[in-house]
Amino acid sequence: MQRTITRILLILLGLYTLVQGLWPLLDPMGFYQDFPGFRHGWVSMDGPYNEHFLIDFGGLSLALGAMLVGAAVMGTTAVARMVAVAALLFAVPHLIYHAGHVGHYPQLDQVLIIGGLAVTVLLPLVVLSVPGRRIEVSSTATP
Repeated sequence: MQRTITRILLILLGLYTLVQGLWPLLDPMGFYQDFPGFRHGWVSMDGPYNEHFLIDFGGLSLALGAMLVGAAVMGTTAVARMVAVAALLFAVPHLIYHAGHVGHYPQLDQVLIIGGLAVTVLLPLVVLSVPGRRIEVSSTATP
């Protein structure tokens, strides 16, 4: 069984990823124009509209979010670690891309973009670093 902190981290990252995945599936143009919803449209400032890209991004984010929440519910260390690795395989290239492509955003947006993406890398790393519970094996054998 996982520790409570691992479950909380998986649920937080999973819920964020589910919302991030659902929005472009329900309203691709709205996601393109308005994401993250409280600042300038970060996606629209990064290139022309591409519905195929947005649907793919939404679907993959939705799938990853479901796996993160599912790992928290299942409660096994092995599943939590496997999904954390999957989250890192998605988040690290995403962060690297944006780290090199934020110059055209206002300074506050640059900090918010890189900071927000850094959290999506940091949380899976924390999940991977939380030790699993050891199973105590009885030293007395039964005949």
